[in-house]
Amino acid sequence: MVVLHFTAMADVQAALDRLCDPEAAVSAHYLIAKTGDLIALVPEDRRAWHAGAGAWGRHGDINSRSIGIELDNTGTEPFSEPLMGRLEHLLAGILARWAIPPARVIGHSDMAPGRKADPGRRFDWRRLARQGLSVWPNPAAPGDLRADLETFGYRVPLDLPDAEALTLDAFRQRFRPWATGPADDTDRALAAGLARAWPCMAG
Repeated sequence: MVVLHFTAMADVQAALDRLCDPEAAVSAHYLIAKTGDLIALVPEDRRAWHAGAGAWGRHGDINSRSIGIELDNTGTEPFSEPLMGRLEHLLAGILARWAIPPARVIGHSDMAPGRKADPGRRFDWRRLARQGLSVWPNPAAPGDLRADLETFGYRVPLDLPDAEALTLDAFRQRFRPWATGPADDTDRALAAGLARAWPCMAG
């Protein structure tokens, strides 16, 4: 898999300092600056400590099976064009080298609902999908929202309060970033589209 993050820090140097600080015990394979500069931190065939607790599909140890990319962004601002261009070039190479399907390019928030919110509501997932670097659903007949989200890869954290609401929010962060309120048929139609087009992709 590939997991996308935002740094949520003041600038790329602050993020780099933290990612290289042994006391912080966090890392990523790559860091991309707003300027488009690419900083390679951990070889792709080595484990990096970027994902933490969470799950996607049947997998709970995401660090052992993913490449982590940190994006220089506070989480409240648009992602710069140089950054997005560099990310697209980087992702194309990673997916080719490791035979990773686009459905396995996910956000930190996808695998850790309620705990993480990156890469955030300002990230342009549809742009990646248009280039085959991620996925975007075509609506299908609305079905069972929870079952369809689980088929796609979301794991409802049943031990958490408001588990289904947290998973709905994670899904909306990516596919309906400005939606609010209870789940509706638009949510169910998009989730059904994901489940039908990319079932068990995280299995």
